[in-house]
Amino acid sequence: MTEQNPFEAMMKMGQDWAKAMNPALESFTPKGFEALFPTMPKDVMETFMGKGISPDGLDAKTRLLLTLAALTVLGGQAEAQIRMTVRHLVEAGSTKQEIAETIAQMGMFGGVPAMTKTMELANEVLEKDGDA
Repeated sequence: MTEQNPFEAMMKMGQDWAKAMNPALESFTPKGFEALFPTMPKDVMETFMGKGISPDGLDAKTRLLLTLAALTVLGGQAEAQIRMTVRHLVEAGSTKQEIAETIAQMGMFGGVPAMTKTMELANEVLEKDGDA
């Protein structure tokens, strides 16, 4: 009986599923997963994540900054989600300074390594897409 690594088995299952859904995803990898999801336009984000769901509540930009803070505290492990959130923050009108301050603030709660990793991921997005 051969012992199969359960993580490799799950990855293979996910890749097979992705290929079945869309043959173009034959080379599907988690690293490029966020590229499958387009950046939502600012008005769409506001409708579904901001004032559209709660007129007296938080706007989409604030909700996304909170999301980035939570992802940072998780240790910078959710790389695809961090990159997507930074992309959406730029679209929602967030500045590079606001993004950096949010990540830096979380260094107190998630630790310096988590903050550093998230800052590196955010910088990749900001350099690729142009400064916010």
